[in-house]
Amino acid sequence: MTRDFGRVAVLMGGTSAEREISLLSGGAVLEALRRCGVDAHGFDPRDRSLCELREEGFERVFVILHGRGGEDGTVQGALEAFGLPYTGSGVMASAVAMDKWRTKLLWQAAGLPTPRYRLLDAHSDWKAIVAELGLPLFVKPAREGSSVGAGKVLAAGDLSAAWRAAARHDPLVLAEEFVAGAELTCGFVGERALPLIRIEAPGGNYDYAHKYFSDETRYRCPSGLDARREHAIQDLVMQAARLLGCRGWGRADLMLTAAGEPMLLEMNTTPGMTGHSLVPMAARVAGIGFDELVLSILEQARLGD
Repeated sequence: MTRDFGRVAVLMGGTSAEREISLLSGGAVLEALRRCGVDAHGFDPRDRSLCELREEGFERVFVILHGRGGEDGTVQGALEAFGLPYTGSGVMASAVAMDKWRTKLLWQAAGLPTPRYRLLDAHSDWKAIVAELGLPLFVKPAREGSSVGAGKVLAAGDLSAAWRAAARHDPLVLAEEFVAGAELTCGFVGERALPLIRIEAPGGNYDYAHKYFSDETRYRCPSGLDARREHAIQDLVMQAARLLGCRGWGRADLMLTAAGEPMLLEMNTTPGMTGHSLVPMAARVAGIGFDELVLSILEQARLGD
């Protein structure tokens, strides 16, 4: 029997560069909740004031906004002020995890493995950065998701152009060393790490289109790693999540070096829930259906960090 959650708002859409994906994720979540008998309603904060959540008697909120303005602690802070329990990480963890630079600083301070990087700006010494990090390297906005504004730099002369492209999305831009190896992702629900997924994108380019709209990208789950190594990486991801203060659910992206060592790339506190999304994919392999997954996330909605 489905627990009575009261009137539930599914926050989706928003104003970030990831609005399109949020609408797809939110639609899937909304349908799942309704199939389970939950009194769920879509709510797009781009078109409506968050104050209407209280005015219309909502009792808890499923946050499925992606990117800035929804995944970065701002909406979470408003929901805290309204006293409305919500899914996912709290204000602090959401804000920190959205910022790839500050996430790296915390992981580095705790001795967790993450690729070397440098911050870029108009005064950066491009040659020195290439000399230090090598080629190829990745340039990415620090506070965007879904590979928005990110690019792979193959030649030293292209670094400044890549910085300009990323800076159009965020003035805080990272150049990160390229890690040659397998691309992995690991989702979690509560304190349970889900099976690893190995991602094989065409040409090794797992960009926005290949994440959400391509049928050429291959996802291997089970990942093919032996059980000992898989468990070690799952433990690393849970340690990384706890360090940031994450709760409820999330997903970490990693690279596995040629020597078999995992390197943490970033933490997603509100992962996608579309037909191409990774957390539902891993959950299925773990024996958790989509509706069950959505209910489990909703059950963990609460206030406070």
